[in-house]
Amino acid sequence: KGELRIQSLTFEDAGMYQCIAENTHGIIYANAELKIVASPPTFELNPMKKKILAAKGGRVIIECKPKAAPKPKFSWSKGTELLVNGSRIRIWDDGSLEIINITKLDEGRYTCFAENNRGKANSTGVLEMTEATRITLAPLNVDVTVGENATMQCIASHDPTLDLTFIWSLNGFVIDFEKEHEHYERNVMV
Repeated sequence: KGELRIQSLTFEDAGMYQCIAENTHGIIYANAELKIVASPPTFELNPMKKKILAAKGGRVIIECKPKAAPKPKFSWSKGTELLVNGSRIRIWDDGSLEIINITKLDEGRYTCFAENNRGKANSTGVLEMTEATRITLAPLNVDVTVGENATMQCIASHDPTLDLTFIWSLNGFVIDFEKEHEHYERNVMV
């Protein structure tokens, strides 16, 4: 294939590489530079979200994505408690923290620690639980004679601290009420 593979790179491997291809009709060259990157973890470009919202009984993934080379090892804490993988908590290989079946007890300050052979860093965010959004009155199937009007209802309960938006779609495509106002009408009940 004309491939060159270098395993377990070191700084000495950095430099200009040249590939030479030749046959009976001639010879051609191609050059490429190999740079070796090494840096301690840093959250400057991608800090953890300061406030993370999670629905009661739901699932949340808190991302931890520092810039680092080589790839860091990750650990997490909630307050002063070190977290480990369990039935509801899982630390992914990419550093993300997953929590399922969220309860009020999961609220608090979460810190991601990243460490490689160049150094270490951490970033912290606060998890807050919200009431889950639920459809309390779902649209029903409707049989309508052609040319008549049809009304479909959808009512939901939600956390009062959050805004709620209803999005209607037809066969998987979101209805644009501004473009299709002559055909569709949205009635909002307060």
